[in-house]
Amino acid sequence: MDELDSAIVAALQADGRRTNRDLAAALGVAPSTTFERLRALRARGVVTGVHASVDLARMGRPVQGMVTVRLRPQTRKVIQEFRDFVLGLPETLQVFVTTGTEDLLVHVAVPSTEALRDFVLDSVTTRREVAGVRTDVVFDHRENHAVTPM
Repeated sequence: MDELDSAIVAALQADGRRTNRDLAAALGVAPSTTFERLRALRARGVVTGVHASVDLARMGRPVQGMVTVRLRPQTRKVIQEFRDFVLGLPETLQVFVTTGTEDLLVHVAVPSTEALRDFVLDSVTTRREVAGVRTDVVFDHRENHAVTPM
């Protein structure tokens, strides 16, 4: 990644709806240059998509939780299958496979604390590979959408 690639990525992270012409003008290059560079960034897997950010509370999901899950047996197959299962649930926002005491960290958004309880008891703990669960309610959540290259 050179300086122009980094500038394109930064501009898109700030506003993914920018047109190619607007992006080129902001960066001081030809539209054909930004088009080709962006196409190359996508082909290399640097830019993986453009997504809309939503207000979870206004979407009817004001309560967020972090659910840590310990699985047994700890095999690649069990972890990957559980990861895919929980990622397919509508409450799930993100899933992290981790090291340490727990195997996964599941970030969820639900309508209420009762719905969070139901998610854990009716969806997570009913799976026989689940050996333990801990649930934390999120008081505040902020995201940093601007990632700079190292």
